[in-house]
Amino acid sequence: MNLFFGNIILDGFALLTEEDSAHCIRVLRMKSGHEVFFTDGNGNFYTGTISDPDPKKCQIRIAETKQEYGKKNYSLHIAIAPTKNIDRLEWFLEKATEIGIDEITPVICQRSERRVLKTERLNKVLLSAMKQSLKTYLPKLNEPVALDKFISENTTEHKYICLMNAEDHLKNKLISSENSLVLIGPEGDFTETEIALTRQHNFIPVSLGKSRLRTETAGIVAASIVSLLNQ
Repeated sequence: MNLFFGNIILDGFALLTEEDSAHCIRVLRMKSGHEVFFTDGNGNFYTGTISDPDPKKCQIRIAETKQEYGKKNYSLHIAIAPTKNIDRLEWFLEKATEIGIDEITPVICQRSERRVLKTERLNKVLLSAMKQSLKTYLPKLNEPVALDKFISENTTEHKYICLMNAEDHLKNKLISSENSLVLIGPEGDFTETEIALTRQHNFIPVSLGKSRLRTETAGIVAASIVSLLNQ
């Protein structure tokens, strides 16, 4: 099954994006009357038929709408230091979306290897991963922010910071069905000053196991643990 992305234009009708219109009409060679499935990224799963097979703005007549399709009983926000190699960060975004994540914030730490991001490209990665994994909620990608500002302004109740020397594993501290924030640092790890600041703002130190993980791998492990504990 192909899942497309579109927006409602009038009651009962929607337009696919230009990219998805081209894929639907030019690549898959779908015609008027063909059944299609699409989402708006807000939890709605639509079934409809093509009413105007325009390869730039394919119009869909909506037949059925399923709201809150695949909605989880928890939410996960991962704040992560951007990797020097942008491909590794894109890989994290893709896989985390497939596993299940709601929000991502790139945090700039004292030891960050990358301090500038073009979020337009990263949002495309998220959108593609959402469609590929047949999900209907598009993860929110925030603009990069300095770590100290992020820590001091965040109001999430259940907050965790991943550290190699933490005594407790994330799986032992996490409470199922909660809204969680997991903080993951750069390859060079957080500085002692940054760790102290997280303690002042009630972040719980947790481990992801005995292995030393790359930043993007740590993000995937954290997302997997949260997903498994909420199955």
